[in-house]
Amino acid sequence: MFDIAFHGEAGDAALAALVILDDVTPDRLQAIDRFWSTMWRRKTRPDDRLTTPRRQRMRTMLRAVDAHDEGETYRAIGETLFPDHQIDAKSWVGNSARETTIRLVRDGLKLVEGGYRSLLRRPRRS
Repeated sequence: MFDIAFHGEAGDAALAALVILDDVTPDRLQAIDRFWSTMWRRKTRPDDRLTTPRRQRMRTMLRAVDAHDEGETYRAIGETLFPDHQIDAKSWVGNSARETTIRLVRDGLKLVEGGYRSLLRRPRRS
């Protein structure tokens, strides 16, 4: 975690960042670098912590969670997320889209319940 303190008056605000030095310090420093670049309207480097497939899966997970929170059935969610699959009542139980839908909802709920924090951490070697 890091804190940012504002000092000065509007238009003349100096910022300070207090960075905790621990195993996620590199992530914090990168976040500060991206914040600083954005603040000064400088080009930021692409964030490489999330690959394109992971980013797409997160979007799909959040769509699945939204539908689940609205009371939709797994089958209705699966039909929406996978429109190219032929999902009928007889084949739903053995359909791969069913298992994928259930995993998307499960993982999406973990994401919403605070798991999103771990997504932005770089993998560490043991």
